[in-house]
Amino acid sequence: MQNSQITEAMLHGKMSYGRGPDDGEGNNTPQIPQIITGSRSVPVSGEFPITNGYGHGELSSSLHKRIHPYPVSEPGSAKWDEKKEVSWKERMDDWKSKQGILGGADPDDMDADVPLNDEARQPLSRKVSIASSKVNPYRMVIVVRLVVLAFFLRYRILHPVPDAIGLWLVSIICEIWFAISWILDQFPKWFPIDRETYLDRLSLRYEREGEPSLLSAVDLFVSTVDPLKEPPLVTANTVLSILAVDYPVDKVSCYVSDDGASMLTFEALSETAEFARKWVPFCKKFSIEPRAPEFYFSLKVDYLKDKVQPTFVQERRAMKREYEEFKVRINALVAKAMKVPAEGWIMKDGTPWPGNNTRDHPGMIQVFLGHSGGHDTEGNELPRLVYVSREKRPGFQHHKKAGAMNALIRVSAVLTNAPFMLNLDCDHYINNSKAIREAMCFLMDPQVGRKVCYVQFPQRFDGIDAHDRYANRNTVFFDINMKGLDGIQGPVYVGTGCVFRRQALYGYNPPKGPKRPKMVTCDCCPCFGRKKRKHAMPEGAGDVGMDSDKEVLMSQMNFEKRFGQSAAFVTSTLMEEGGVPPSSSPAALLKEAIHVISCGYEDKTDWGLELGWIYGSITEDILTGFKMHCRGWRSVYCMPKRAAFKGSAPINLSDRLNQVLRWALGSVEIFFSRHSPLLYGYKNGNLKWLERFAYINTTIYPFTSLPLLAYCTLPAVCLLTGKFIMPSISTFASLFFIALFMSIFATGILEMRWSGVSIEEWWRNEQFWVIGGVSAHLFAVVQGLLKVLAGIDTNFTVTSKATGDEDDEFAELYAFKWTTLLIPPTTLLIINIIGVVAGISDAINNGYQSWGPLFGKLFFAFWVIVHLYPFLKGLMGRQNRTPTIVVIWSVLLASIFSLLWVRIDPFIVKTKGPDVKQCGINC
Repeated sequence: MQNSQITEAMLHGKMSYGRGPDDGEGNNTPQIPQIITGSRSVPVSGEFPITNGYGHGELSSSLHKRIHPYPVSEPGSAKWDEKKEVSWKERMDDWKSKQGILGGADPDDMDADVPLNDEARQPLSRKVSIASSKVNPYRMVIVVRLVVLAFFLRYRILHPVPDAIGLWLVSIICEIWFAISWILDQFPKWFPIDRETYLDRLSLRYEREGEPSLLSAVDLFVSTVDPLKEPPLVTANTVLSILAVDYPVDKVSCYVSDDGASMLTFEALSETAEFARKWVPFCKKFSIEPRAPEFYFSLKVDYLKDKVQPTFVQERRAMKREYEEFKVRINALVAKAMKVPAEGWIMKDGTPWPGNNTRDHPGMIQVFLGHSGGHDTEGNELPRLVYVSREKRPGFQHHKKAGAMNALIRVSAVLTNAPFMLNLDCDHYINNSKAIREAMCFLMDPQVGRKVCYVQFPQRFDGIDAHDRYANRNTVFFDINMKGLDGIQGPVYVGTGCVFRRQALYGYNPPKGPKRPKMVTCDCCPCFGRKKRKHAMPEGAGDVGMDSDKEVLMSQMNFEKRFGQSAAFVTSTLMEEGGVPPSSSPAALLKEAIHVISCGYEDKTDWGLELGWIYGSITEDILTGFKMHCRGWRSVYCMPKRAAFKGSAPINLSDRLNQVLRWALGSVEIFFSRHSPLLYGYKNGNLKWLERFAYINTTIYPFTSLPLLAYCTLPAVCLLTGKFIMPSISTFASLFFIALFMSIFATGILEMRWSGVSIEEWWRNEQFWVIGGVSAHLFAVVQGLLKVLAGIDTNFTVTSKATGDEDDEFAELYAFKWTTLLIPPTTLLIINIIGVVAGISDAINNGYQSWGPLFGKLFFAFWVIVHLYPFLKGLMGRQNRTPTIVVIWSVLLASIFSLLWVRIDPFIVKTKGPDVKQCGINC
């Protein structure tokens, strides 16, 4: 009751902070910012009900000063309560009779609710260990490989090459770095696990028949910036899949962040809200999967399978026609947006669009769907749909996507305040309508859920060519590395497809388990235990109300310094089970929502430092998850049989390299920041060591590009100079090399065995590791060093050329877009091919005895060429034609490099005079 009074006092004491009179003084004309409305928008009044609406009963029970989640107590049945006073023997007899153990038990007299209650008390998820027959040989091979690697490096260091000491030294440095990188990548995969969820138990526990659903509410975030690069139709499909999700509609709220303040996005969202009134009941009536219309209607499967309703075919045709008309309307909006009027965009009511200046505009919020008027064509309630565009002003740092996500956290906390949040990119739609329920099996599990900060789902993609030339699916990472991390402290956060616990994003520590009681003894021996003290009531302790006002003021000031000056938002942080204070009016909530997305709200607060998405890197996802794990939270990896979410990935070579460049640059920024995993997070000791290894690996992997580039150059140098990085080896020494290569292959084979990854996917990942390493990762290191050391922000842009056949499903795969990232791998290809030709020519000229040393050099050269083969195919394109600019740059660099080595140390045998020592002066 005291906590309730504190939060109510904070709410009413600060609601009018800096923004006019309190709402109670003038309810007729509340002073709130202009709410943008479209032609089909619903009036704001009545959108958010006064009551909680989440089905959690009295709100006062959710208002606590303590932020940590409380243990969930299992509600026992009435019969169990009656038996508490019965003796042990009688209870045992009663249990045996119900189980049919005693002969006199009548099956008809057994309580029908007992099996249900027992099932509802079962865990909602289960950790499934990998079979020992698969994982134990894998661990043994890792240990063997580590030992062999140690002997190999020892031999290489103790046996230098006198006539090629420079090449030998470079190769040794590269091999040591590769060994360290392999250890950081390999050992976090020591404890791989799988998980199972039980959706039926979730329903039995939280969705009793005839009672309101007790499932927790979820706020879903969709972020977009530029509608011309992120098509509105793609965003609309993501939103439609959210609105049609299989979850109680009063527990779902969708927030769309338009960080570009585009009127096109606003109007497209208005059209989407209108089409959702028809699409959502169709999906739920016929259990449609997936519930994104573009991908459902494009499925090349038997859509009549498992459908028994006679009207399905007719309604499907009608819905497909409705969707085609919806697409025409969206395309018309896109075509209209191509040419911006000189006076700016004008809304349908004649007022200028507030976001005409994308860098200087006020915050905008529009509720398209809600409780009042948010119904489908059959009269059923629809989930909330809210458009949000945060304020932008010159001179303020807005922190790109991380800042937009933090604005959504605050808006959703003020308007709906669900205890869990799911964030999706605008091109990632919900492919499995039960995805939220899958996550709730972990987050709402009373046994394991209290310490889970987020549930990460794997990323799956549509529209990728069958051979996945550039490893766009990233299967090795999502099906091997992430499973290994799940067995330690949990997977890393990858930026999308993740369900968060709101309290974890607020920077709070996980709840601690009960501590072991300290030893308490008598006073006779002070060496054992401590003296048991009598807890006396201090003077004045009974005057509880004396300092209550001072406590409210102090807590209010501390919370405002941490969360910002919004009483409504601070109040929401104290409501662990979510919900909106019943005393708040919709107008007051919208007023506060506009305030918390103002560009100066985060000044002198912990936002981006300890709260929400963390600032300091363009890969804010890694930083955000890292901070949570350092506080002691754990995460969970959920891989349902049907992929939870699907998105689109760039299948074009240049686009793919630029995507990898962005990820690698973010890792370099983290490495040089105060959050570097090498130095941060040791104080509390909450981050497990193998988890730290994984985070260190995510920040240093771009630096592997430097030794990788040198190592891929060495074969060409050896072939052009006639020298080699290793001396002539004995038969015994050759066993080290054979054992090392065998252990490398054995590790890969056993990984594929326990993970289910195919050999083609594994090989594509190995190839793109080299392609990305000598191109995108290299440029990321250079750009990161320039940014950190010199403050120079360099951008590598992509210029698109005309694509080929637009009717081809994978036409984009063969399109060529010039970028400087293509120069290093192309140069490596050319010089290694030149080296192979030169080496073979030299062996032919010098006879049979020169072929033996040549094979080792050719092996390494072919290793480079084979790994770069997908890159070569990407350069050739469909017509096997390479753009002139690539040929010119690559041939120029390769020629300069080759001529330089020929000038310094040619592979042609030099003419020498006679050996005087052998034949004397008469030769």
